[in-house]
Amino acid sequence: MSFLKYTNLLFQSSQLGLTGQWSKVKKAYATANDLLGDIIKVTPSSKVTGDLAQFIVANDLSKEEVLEKADTLDFPKSVIEYMQGFIGIPPFGFPEPLRSKVLKGQTIEGTDGLVSFEGRPGAELSPFDFSNERKKLEEKWGDDSGGLSGSVKGQKIRDVDVLSSALYPAVFDDFMAHKAKYGACNILGTRTFLTGMEVGEDIEISLEPGKQLMIRLVARSEPNQDGFVTIQFELNGTPRSVSVKDKTLGSDTTTERPKALHGVEGSIGAPMPGVVLETKVKKGDAVDVGSPLVSLSAMKMETMVSSPIKGTVDRVVVTAGEEIAGGDLLLDITED
Repeated sequence: MSFLKYTNLLFQSSQLGLTGQWSKVKKAYATANDLLGDIIKVTPSSKVTGDLAQFIVANDLSKEEVLEKADTLDFPKSVIEYMQGFIGIPPFGFPEPLRSKVLKGQTIEGTDGLVSFEGRPGAELSPFDFSNERKKLEEKWGDDSGGLSGSVKGQKIRDVDVLSSALYPAVFDDFMAHKAKYGACNILGTRTFLTGMEVGEDIEISLEPGKQLMIRLVARSEPNQDGFVTIQFELNGTPRSVSVKDKTLGSDTTTERPKALHGVEGSIGAPMPGVVLETKVKKGDAVDVGSPLVSLSAMKMETMVSSPIKGTVDRVVVTAGEEIAGGDLLLDITED
């Protein structure tokens, strides 16, 4: 594994709450690679391997248990799409029977029951309409878009933006939404962007040629009863202060989420920590084995939780946008 892929996996693991299990993640990476058939690891196949490794650690699985329970596990989306051939056909073929168990009859969205590609995935694509994509981006994010902060409103949609949206539509939308809220963050160094400044630290920011900002973090208060922190800093030698909400602090009124009941098939829990993207069912819906229930995301790792049984949805306890921990209850199903 290259140093860049190593550090990316380390950062992703820390965001998933697996920092204290880093040695297990490294060992699981070898296990995941073996399970996938010792695949050639380049982007994106290295991400597939890393996603599977973290899934193994988060769910405390052995190699034997992955093989034995594969048809009942909710694997990360990247692993499912790899098995479907979304990134091509591996030179040594797909690992069986693992592939058949992972797919368990799943279809590719937008196709007529097609389970997997047979050949180069790109051959199945229709010609992409770049002009239409540019038009949509200009309406949403460009000169005439309303309701955006000045840092985004009025910007020109570049060719690279159109290409980025075409390749990674969800990631591009997240990037633009972040930019609309916080402004362009590319002027910050990577460490400052990821971890913030230390008290007494100085950084220099170049807004444009000839316009430099010298920033020193002077002090940071403890959070007040409402969770706000006062930041004192110097901007080109001039004292400034700002009050910022510390989003890492939980509210005193927040109740602990219920956990899925171990050994009860109808008590559906989250396989990994993350954010709820979408709930696919509501109370009273009839579901079959394999029916999609809840879509989760964590650090670009998407997982679709599916139903292990046939039955009726008794209750759904999560909504889109909520952050959850591994094992938190998502919904209950009464078995038919």
